[in-house]
Amino acid sequence: MPSLRLGNIAPDFEAETTAGPIKFHEWIGDSWAILFSHPGDFTPVCTTELGEVARRADDFAKRNVKLIGISANGLKDHNKWVEDINDFGSKFGPTNVQFPIIADEDRKISTLYDMLDEQDATNRDAKGLPFTIRTVFVVDPKKVIRLTIAYPASTGRNFDEILRVVDSLQLGDKHRITTPVNWNKGDDVIVHPSVANDEAKVLFPEVTFHKQPYLRTTPLNVSE
Repeated sequence: MPSLRLGNIAPDFEAETTAGPIKFHEWIGDSWAILFSHPGDFTPVCTTELGEVARRADDFAKRNVKLIGISANGLKDHNKWVEDINDFGSKFGPTNVQFPIIADEDRKISTLYDMLDEQDATNRDAKGLPFTIRTVFVVDPKKVIRLTIAYPASTGRNFDEILRVVDSLQLGDKHRITTPVNWNKGDDVIVHPSVANDEAKVLFPEVTFHKQPYLRTTPLNVSE
């Protein structure tokens, strides 16, 4: 099966999770969603990641983003692991994992989303089956894949960056803009190339026209 690409519809699936059974598209509803995979339960990097996501739950919620993890272990392990995550994570602030974690022991969903690590011989279980790499999928309310990032098993993810991209995507959907290098919410944005100069003056009264005719920047005053 070819790899999933930006703009594809995220494949639907049914799964058992720590929050009960779900149908993925139904669970997303009218929200954005982040599906993020983990090589395995009781692994150190994953434990730090899930704790961070739990502590940042409000940051995702105010952006209308639902979170769901996936790991190649069963629910019994998942539930025990959540206790470890909350315990270790509390060293850095209140930590309470409430988002679901998918049980994918048979790798069915990991295969569907092409998340298995076929290269790293060390990233395998006792039976020699590959674990997943650290893949992130951002899916919009239309169930379209808007972002994919794949990290190696040895490197923890940067969730500040993932939130930054969500902000960029959501603002771009609403305001006909794109975002420049190292942009953060509140910084100037770029007027979308499809907007003519005369229209840009109307839509963005503070627009700046640069020497490069294709580059126009503007503040974007929006509420949280």
